[in-house]
Amino acid sequence: MSFTEKLARASQQNRSLLCIGLDPDPALMPPGIGVFEFNRAIIDATADLVCAYKPNIAFYEALGNEGLDALKRTRDHIPAGIPAIIDAKRGDIGNTARAYARSLFDHFNFDAVTASPYLGFDSLEPFIQYRDRGVLVLCRTSNPGAVDFQSLTLETDTGRKALFEIVAEKVSEWNTHGNLGLVVGATYPAELKLIRQRYPEMPLLIPGVGAQGGELSQVVSYGVDKGRRRTIINSSRQILYASKGKDFAEAARKVAGELRDRINYYLSNPVDTIPLGPDKNGTGD
Repeated sequence: MSFTEKLARASQQNRSLLCIGLDPDPALMPPGIGVFEFNRAIIDATADLVCAYKPNIAFYEALGNEGLDALKRTRDHIPAGIPAIIDAKRGDIGNTARAYARSLFDHFNFDAVTASPYLGFDSLEPFIQYRDRGVLVLCRTSNPGAVDFQSLTLETDTGRKALFEIVAEKVSEWNTHGNLGLVVGATYPAELKLIRQRYPEMPLLIPGVGAQGGELSQVVSYGVDKGRRRTIINSSRQILYASKGKDFAEAARKVAGELRDRINYYLSNPVDTIPLGPDKNGTGD
């Protein structure tokens, strides 16, 4: 089963577009619990509420060999029917990219990976060749510094465009196996709306809801595909650290359930406050 098929089935079965980012920070976790035990409890408490899980590899690498072991055990514990996305943001020359792909797809067995496009097609090709796996390419990220480069406008054969628009066009051209998607942050709703209008069937990973301040109503209204099967709305800290006590898993389930239900509410009651037509650039410039 391909990544997009697994995502569609999980979204339908759990009536959910919610992805939980499994980013364990020992400073925020309840005292006396290990990383894998923490993740296992979160997964067991929320597996019927999500369309995907997304560990960020940095939180595991920071803990050395113990952290990488916890990452592997976490991946193995995620139910088979739920996609596991590794947030690694890889992007390097072909030979190195092949090693990254083998590590993340063959060894850790993740269903999808986040990747950087800025070294060009050959840096992504080793990931793309795994046709049953997803490659979610950084397009318009949620952090404030994204404007430093991603909003820059460049002259192209079809007029001036923001860099993030050019990235999206290239990814669409490279999507010959149907396994590419885009990462578009919740904190830039106009750009999110533009990308979804132009690429209605492409999977979108949308981080930035919750602690980063993305407005959920706009994310749902502007970012969800018509079939409601290729949209991944990620939340991490808001769910993981809902409680620092022994009830952390129960508290995480409560917040995740509320967030899933709010997403579904906005699916039925869309909000549209940004007038953006197909010819607008959406950069806010």
